[in-house]
Order: sequence, then C-alpha cells, then structure tokens
Amino acid sequence: MFSLRSSILWRILLLFVLLLLISAATTQIALTAVAQNMLIQTSTHSLQNQALLLAQQATSMLKADPSGQIITPFVEQNAHELELRISIYLKEQRIAIDSQPEALDVQRLALEPEMQQALAGNTNSRIRRRELSLEDALLVAVPLYTQDKVAGALRLSIPLARLQQDSALLVRNALLLTIAWVFLAGVLASLLIHQITHPLRLITRSLLTTDDERLKVPTQTDRLDEIGQLTRAVNQIITRYHAQIETLSAEQTTFSAVLSHMTDGIIIVDRDGTVKMINPAAQSIFNISEQEAINKRLVEVVRHHQLVELWQDCIRTGTQQSTTLETTPDRLSLEGIATTLGETLPGSILLLFRDLTRLRRLEMVRRDFVSNVSHELRTPLASLKALAETLNEGALEDPPAARRFLKRMDSEIDNLTQMVQELLELSRIESGRVPLERTLTFPSQLIHSAIERMQLQAERAAIKLHTDCDTELPAIYVDPQRLEQVMINLLHNAIKFTPPGGEIKLSAYQEANNIVFYVKDSGVGIAPEALERIFERFYKADRSRSGGGTGLGLSIARHLVEAHGGKIWAQSQPGKGSTFYFSIPK
Repeated sequence: MFSLRSSILWRILLLFVLLLLISAATTQIALTAVAQNMLIQTSTHSLQNQALLLAQQATSMLKADPSGQIITPFVEQNAHELELRISIYLKEQRIAIDSQPEALDVQRLALEPEMQQALAGNTNSRIRRRELSLEDALLVAVPLYTQDKVAGALRLSIPLARLQQDSALLVRNALLLTIAWVFLAGVLASLLIHQITHPLRLITRSLLTTDDERLKVPTQTDRLDEIGQLTRAVNQIITRYHAQIETLSAEQTTFSAVLSHMTDGIIIVDRDGTVKMINPAAQSIFNISEQEAINKRLVEVVRHHQLVELWQDCIRTGTQQSTTLETTPDRLSLEGIATTLGETLPGSILLLFRDLTRLRRLEMVRRDFVSNVSHELRTPLASLKALAETLNEGALEDPPAARRFLKRMDSEIDNLTQMVQELLELSRIESGRVPLERTLTFPSQLIHSAIERMQLQAERAAIKLHTDCDTELPAIYVDPQRLEQVMINLLHNAIKFTPPGGEIKLSAYQEANNIVFYVKDSGVGIAPEALERIFERFYKADRSRSGGGTGLGLSIARHLVEAHGGKIWAQSQPGKGSTFYFSIPK
C-alpha cells in the first residue's frame, strides 16, 4: 500500500536524523574548538605551575652556585621526566642552559619575546612557531629571582602537536559518544513515530480496503491523545457511512425493482442527448438491449423523430411536454411524456412512454361491441315495429295474414331472447361467475351426446353427421354440460355454413397430455384474414350468409374451453370447408 519513500514514518525519521546529524556536527565542531581552547588553557596553567615550581628550585641552586653549573643536570632530569623542553637564561652570566643543547642559541634565546617578558619580571605564555624546528609550541616563561632581583628566566616548551593529539583523542571519544547518542535517539524516534503512524496506517488501510467493497472499522483504541480521538472519529464516520450505504442500497433496490416491474417505459437523457438509463419496459417497447442503449444518442435508441422533438421541446421550454404517436413496424400506440429532473439531475430529462396499444384495441372492441349489439338489436326491433304497424293498420282484420305476422313476431322475439341469454351467459362466463362442476367423463360419451342433440337439425338441413371416436380414450376431468355446449355451438355453426348434401364429422384423439376434439365440415370455409377474429363477440365472417345468428356462439365456446385450461383454434380454406379444434388437458 505504501512505499518506504512515500511513508510519513521515513520522512519524519529522515528529517529527525538529519537534524540530529546537523546538530551533532555543529556540536562536534564547537566541541573541538572548545576542547582545544580548554586543553591549551589547562596546559598553560599547568605549565605555569610547573615553571614556578622549577623556578623556585633553580633559584635555590643559583644561591648555592651562582655560576649555574649544577642546574644543567637538574634541567635535563626534569625535562626527561616531564617530557618538556626546559630552557634557562642567566642574565648576569649571559649563559643559557637547555634540555636540547643542540638547538640552543644563547643570543637568540635571550631575545625571545617570552624570555624578554620574563626577564622584565612578568610570567607569560604564548603559542608561536619556533624558528629552528618550524613547529608550533606552547611556551611558558617565568622570572628567576636572587635577592629580590631578576637573575634570569626559565621557559617551558611543549609542542602544540602533542596537545592537539590529546585534543583529538578527546574529540574522537566525544564523537563516538555523539554517534551512539544519535543512534539511540533515532531508535527512540522510530519507536515514537511508529506509535503515531501505526494507527494512521490502520485507518488508511480500512478506508482503502477493496475486499468486499465495504469500509472496515479500524482497531478500537483506548488512547486519549489526538490519534485516539482521530481513530474514534473515523470509526463513527465509517459506522454512519455503512448506515447510509445500507439505506441507499435499500432505496436503490426498491428503485430498481420499481423500474424493472413498471409497465411504462422510462429513459433518462442528459443535456447532450445521451441515454443514461433505460428500464426493461422501454427496452421492450423499442426492441433494444440495455447495453445497446446506454451512452448512445437518443435518436439511435428510439428511432423516431417525434420523440426526439419531444425531448428538444422539453429542453427548450423547461416544462413538461407530451405527445402521442404510432410506431412502426409494430404499430404500437404510445404516449410520450418528457419532464425535467430539476436540481436532482440538472440538465437531464426523464422520458416516460406509456403503451396505449391494448387500451386502443379494447376501445376498438368496445366500439365494435356497441355497434354490433346495436345492429343485432336494431334489425329484430325494426322488424317487430314494422309488423306491429302492419297489424295496427288493418292486418288484424285478415286472420290468415295476422297469424302469419304474429308468427314472425314470435320468431323475432325468440331471436332477441336468445341474444339476451347468450349475452348474459357470456358475461357470467367472462366474470367467472359460472363454476365448473367437474367429473371424470369419457370423450366418446360427450361426442355421442352432442351428436344425438344435433342429429335432427342436421337431417333437416340434409347434412350427414357422424363420428368415429375411439372409445378407449382416457377420461378427462371436465364439466360435461359446459363442454357439450362447446360442441353444440361448433356443430351449429358447421350446419349453418355447410350446404345440403354436405358432411360433418365430430371426433377426438389423444395428443401428448391433451385430448383434442375437432369438428370438420365440408362447408364454404373461412377467409384467412377472418380466422384471427372469428372467436370475437358478434364477429361474423360473412354477414351475407350469417343466417341470422348472434355471433356469440364461438366467443362463448372460447371462454368455456379456456376455463378448462385448454385452447381453441380453427383451420380453413375458402370453398374447402373448415375444421375447429379445441384441446382439454388430461
């Protein structure tokens, strides 16, 4: 997750160590200078003490031997023990004694600045380069007194390199101590920084987790410092975040379920005319998949200029717009409504498409039904009115004519009664108010019963009615009376549209898990365009040869078959007869 270079731990540690090194280097430089100065001061003070002590001893020897000859062994011995160079100059004798006689120059020694100061009675010290050895040395000179007079001067000399070696050793030890201190400080700093950054890493890891796309709550902490407060604050934020995510997820699930189960199509389009969302209903209406529609132009999805203009009008006016149209080639009647989504999705437009095809078709069926009922009622009513007027105008005075008219009126009244009964029957069947009284019944029994009831009518029409149904067909669980009514309606239509001398066959056979009944005639047949509508109420394929029927028989038959869980259909060719089938599950 983190690289060493980008980790704040290493940045802080590097900065801390860098500051320590700079501090240590500065301290080391200052310490070196201070150590050298302190060493020189200490050495100077020590040399002065030693010089004063040696001067006292030398003064005693000069009292005993003013020539100074006994001082020479004293100088050599002390120079050897103290590892110093000792030089003595006797002013009155004008002689000099040196622990390094090979480098002794009496005249020059007397003129050395420090010796001049000592001969003047002043103890002094200085650092300077000696001319013969060409090396820097610390020089300390003190006066020699005899009888309270300056008799000479004593000088101690030590090479500055020796002092620098001692100083270097001190500085090296101090450097090692500094390095150890820097290392220890770095380790302690690392531990401290780790204590700070470890909770931060846990928090970051929990915020960046991608295991299950859910933020994880960092490890709980009892710390009371800022890190502990930060951890607890992040925990609270993540807890609230999870609650909001769950709420949003539930709302999204509800929203998706609503969109998925809506019968109206929904499309959301942005200000550029790009489709951003489409629900299944809209996909079905425009015959396009979601993958094909998302991020495509609206005109590519709906493929209708009137709907694009609807979106443009809504964009231009900022108000809700609506339109109705018919699509091709499916010939769907649609109502389109476009409305802005306001501040929720600025610039986006919601397009709602309502499929009015079924409503339009139902409206057409309603109009046809009203028209058919009006037509079917108008004819017998007009006939009854004409007959009544004829009787009223004098036909009653002619008994034979009156009886003929009354007979026709009775026939018209029977037709009206039959129509009303069939309408009521169809209404009850469609509303489910006619319960089926099911029993196990053999298909052959149903067929023979229907033929017996229609045999006389077929003979009057000079039509042969027969069957060859297999008596071994299994029994079916049906309402015998209702299913027999279906067969009678089909036989009645077959007799009506079959010319004299024709033939009608009623039979049944087994197909998979269904028993299929059929009525086959040798009548006039049905035009192909009429086959899809013959089961509608009041529909008559050929009104000129309808024979005065109500047009409700096939509609009643269809509803009764479907109530049994079956289906009904027809096959026909004009001039070659028709075959009506209906299947009933075993």
